[in-house]
Amino acid sequence: MIQRLRGSITMTLRREIADFLGRKRIAVVGVSTEAPSFSRGLFKEFAARGYDVIPVNPKAEGIEGRRCFASVRDIDPRPEAVLIMTPAARTDAVVHDCAASGVDSVWMYRAGGPGSVSVSAVEFCRERGMHVIPGECPFMFFPNAGIHAVHGWFHKLFSPALRQ
Repeated sequence: MIQRLRGSITMTLRREIADFLGRKRIAVVGVSTEAPSFSRGLFKEFAARGYDVIPVNPKAEGIEGRRCFASVRDIDPRPEAVLIMTPAARTDAVVHDCAASGVDSVWMYRAGGPGSVSVSAVEFCRERGMHVIPGECPFMFFPNAGIHAVHGWFHKLFSPALRQ
């Protein structure tokens, strides 16, 4: 599935990632309400790196001391980009919200398994000219990210989509 998605990339994946990480107001959809979770750790890492991160989870009023929103459509002013950390079955609805809100850059988180990647959501984004990263973990692309950076270095070395 991922190979099929990568075959139609218009901008190289590394440039898409650099563009996404260059944006400073990022919504994280699906950030967990549980403190010791991977999504919370990634959320906190974005915040520690100076990003204006916005939690999106309809089951929470606040996360990490920040107001939480039920959907991307509820955020005002809108985010510059959206990191999707929901199950893939929810990703289509999220990218529709992004498009309706004028967000043109989305990252569908993936570490192992399908993550948030949905083929139909990727196609929806591309049909609308949105920037989309179908997979990968942001931790691997942060400078000085410890073991994640080492993992990212090996991944970039052996992933054809990231060598472009």
